[in-house]
Amino acid sequence: MTAAVLQTEVPGIPCRRGKVRDVYDLGEQLAIVVTDRISAFDWVMPNGIPGKGRVLTAMTKFWLAWLGVPNHLLSDDVADLPEPFRAQRDVFEGRTMLVRKTTVIPVECVARGYLLGSGWKEYRQAGTVCGITLPADLREAEKLPEPIFTPATKAEEGLHDENISFDAMARAVGKDLAADLRDRTLDVYKRAAAFAAGRGIIIADTKLEWGTLPSGELILIDEVLTPDSSRFWPAESYRVGGSPPSFDKQFLRNWLETTAWDKNSPPPPLPPDIVEQTAAKYQEALERLTGVRG
Repeated sequence: MTAAVLQTEVPGIPCRRGKVRDVYDLGEQLAIVVTDRISAFDWVMPNGIPGKGRVLTAMTKFWLAWLGVPNHLLSDDVADLPEPFRAQRDVFEGRTMLVRKTTVIPVECVARGYLLGSGWKEYRQAGTVCGITLPADLREAEKLPEPIFTPATKAEEGLHDENISFDAMARAVGKDLAADLRDRTLDVYKRAAAFAAGRGIIIADTKLEWGTLPSGELILIDEVLTPDSSRFWPAESYRVGGSPPSFDKQFLRNWLETTAWDKNSPPPPLPPDIVEQTAAKYQEALERLTGVRG
C-alpha cells in the first residue's frame, strides 16, 4: 500500500486546511486538494487512508458529470493549475479540482431517505426529525415514506453541526432561497439514490453544499455524494433495526468505539489492518458505483 498524503505544500499560495481538504486560493478560483486524512468524532486521525483522496475526488467528478447540475468544477487536470502544482504532479494528480469561487450558503443541506444517526436520536425523543413529524413506530435504519430535507448549521472547526428546522433555515437565508435549496437537494438525492440502488448500494442520506456566483447563480460545490458526506450501505446486507454495515467511515468509528480512547484527547494511531479495510471499503464503493478504480 502506498504512503498516505496527509498534507500538501505549495509555496507562495494561501492555503486553508480543513479536516480532509487543503484549499488553495488562486484569486478568482480555488484548487481543492483532497488529502488522505480521515476524521472521526471531530478528530483527525494521526495516520491517513492511502488513496482515499483520489477515491473521493473520482466519486465527486463522477456524480457532477452524471447529475448534470450547475456546479463549480472547471478542471481536474493538473496542467491547468499554476506551475508550483505542476512541479508536484505525483502528489496532486487525481486528488485536485480547479473550481470556481463562490459565496458559500451557510447551511448544510441534508437529504435523508432512511432513519439513522442524529435523526434517529431525535425521532426516539420526539417522533420528529428537524421538526418534521414522522409516522409512529419506525425502526432504526428504516426507509422513510419519502425522503426529507433536514438542514443543519455549519459548525465551527471542532464542533458538531446542529440540525435546524426548515423555518429556521428560511429565517437565516430567506424563504425563496431555502425552498430552492430544499428542492434541488432532494432532486439530487432522489436521482442519485435510484442510480446507486441499481448497483447494489443504498444511499441512506447525504449532505450537499451550495454556493452562489457573483452573478447570483446557485451552483453545487464541494464534495458530492461521497462516503465522507453520505451513508452508503451494501444492499445485500441491509437490515432494519440497527446500524447496517457501511462503505463510509462508520467502520472506523465502530473500531474506535472498541478502544479505550476517550474522544477528548488525541486519538490513537490506526492499526494497519484497520487502515487497509477502510481503504478497501472506499475503493469498493467507487467501483460499484462507477465501474472504475480510483
